[in-house]
Amino acid sequence: MMFRPFLRQETQRLTMGQALIKFLQVQYTEYDGEEQRFIPAIWGIFGHGNVSGLSQALWEYGADLPYYQPTNEQSMVHAASGFARARLRTQTFACTTSIGPGATNMVTGAATAHINRLPVLLLPSDYYATRFQGQVLQDIEHPVSLDMSVTDCFRVVSQFFDRITRPEQILYAAPEAMRVMTDPVDAGPATIALPQDIQSVAFDYPVNFFRKKVWRIERRQPDQRRLEEAIALLKHAERPYILAGGGVHYSKAWAELRAFSDAFGIPVGETHSGRGALQQESPLLIGGSGHTGTPLSGKYAADADLVFLVGTRLADFATGSYSAWQNPDVKFVSINVSGAHAHKLGALPIVADARDTLRQLIAAGAQAGIKPNAGYVESVAVDRQAWLQQKRDSVYIQYPNERMSQAQVIGALNDFMDAGDTLVCAAGTAPGDLHQLFEATAGRILHLEFGNSCMGYDIPGAIGVRLARPGEGEVYVFLGDGNYLLHPMELKTAVQEGVKLTVILLQNDGFQSIHGHQKVLVGHSLGNEFRVRNQETGRLDDGEFVEIDYAKNAESLGLRAWNVKDEAELKRALTEARQEQRSCMIVAQIERYSRLPRSGIWWDVFGAEVTDDEATKQLVDEREEGRAGQRFYWS
Repeated sequence: MMFRPFLRQETQRLTMGQALIKFLQVQYTEYDGEEQRFIPAIWGIFGHGNVSGLSQALWEYGADLPYYQPTNEQSMVHAASGFARARLRTQTFACTTSIGPGATNMVTGAATAHINRLPVLLLPSDYYATRFQGQVLQDIEHPVSLDMSVTDCFRVVSQFFDRITRPEQILYAAPEAMRVMTDPVDAGPATIALPQDIQSVAFDYPVNFFRKKVWRIERRQPDQRRLEEAIALLKHAERPYILAGGGVHYSKAWAELRAFSDAFGIPVGETHSGRGALQQESPLLIGGSGHTGTPLSGKYAADADLVFLVGTRLADFATGSYSAWQNPDVKFVSINVSGAHAHKLGALPIVADARDTLRQLIAAGAQAGIKPNAGYVESVAVDRQAWLQQKRDSVYIQYPNERMSQAQVIGALNDFMDAGDTLVCAAGTAPGDLHQLFEATAGRILHLEFGNSCMGYDIPGAIGVRLARPGEGEVYVFLGDGNYLLHPMELKTAVQEGVKLTVILLQNDGFQSIHGHQKVLVGHSLGNEFRVRNQETGRLDDGEFVEIDYAKNAESLGLRAWNVKDEAELKRALTEARQEQRSCMIVAQIERYSRLPRSGIWWDVFGAEVTDDEATKQLVDEREEGRAGQRFYWS
């Protein structure tokens, strides 16, 4: 007898793919009373694994689920991540791929979303569930596990994973994926692997599966005893410090962070994803914190006796590989929706929403009579002014016989960008320099992907930001030439969709971030610059630089492009680009080897423990001196 459940419910006979497409169009989120479609569009590249399944379903039932066509499967996940971040995780995109390389191309994007706690719905195709076909095109053949496929790669980079081997299983997998992605604690990629035959298999689906569903994003409240303990620590602190992470943005805790800092005289340092947590200038804003942060933040972190960790997962750049805080009596209070992150460093954990926790801490601190330490606040203000003067005197200036520096480009952007403009950046030297120098205040938005430091994120991520903020300021992409060459072709997608980006391409002829690491850890250059192989030596590190015309490359894709060599040319190009309706690229030829002032915070990169090369040995010995500052924080 045929298995026919739900006989007493109204049903609709659909393929599994059709049912999923209908389901996605009625999923909503609600955050602070604002309701929106959770998945307003789907990205995809069709192959034999999904063309007759999800593609057909989209054509017939996806009228309210627009389709976007990328050039690479990795890129579409980056676009979804950029969109989700700009929408504060209240919305995201779905992404569909074929089986095999289409699916595995998407894994890097999934890893980037996972590390950054960004919800994305991933729908890779899979083998035939029936197995009647034998070994199929683009599927692996595992010697001892017949149910394993390439989509199992997604298990380690997903917050939720399921494989649908019967059409009715989507009734349970799809809602669970929605729950995970809309949970502030569990937010991240959800992967539903879809065997290519099952996508087209029919089932009688209950019609209530297609009714509107609203997923409320909740603000979890702090435990009162934890608040009392935090206030007791603050009352006795002489040099408190705040490290603000991306959780400040997702909680919309900007005003509360500023009020907390002002009320108790606490300087604020920001992680890469936390930049802009203090949205307006403040005498207590000491900028990017950690290894690539400002010297100012390095100084105050090292001396702090109480550190408030607000919405940060404490990656090694932020903590200086557990060496940033050198006060022997330092204690930590961590405000985070995730218990796993809140308990790090032996902190006093406040497992709750950042905005509401800060509100309650402000009230409790005022009731306890806690006042700012006037001398400490004054020292922060004086040191901050000294750092601002140092930037004017020695960082933003043109040095003789050198190209324009990357710092000068950032200084020009600080002067030029308006409220509502967004700057997107991911990998290389650029994120570190922006972390230290960019002024993410006065309505300017800095979107740094440095959790995965993923080359190739920038352009598709910026497309996602532009789609999330239509008509709200300009969207700039800030990336090096090495990064650009890895993933340039989503500029086609920007042109195709009429999405305006302004790409600022920093031409320094190679992977100069890693080249810098190589020179300070190895003492020699190898494989990090774009040079023609020297036919006499056979090496890549001593030939002439490869000449590439990036502006012509951009023009071939339909962009307007400029080559600029100094600040005056850069500012003219920025002005002209703002007037353009189409996407633009400004190629800035910059000094290859310029570096910013060091933060004073160490970062652990292991050098060769044994070597006969004296240059390498000396560099490794110098590097290892920093290890003395590493600590096991526990209280």
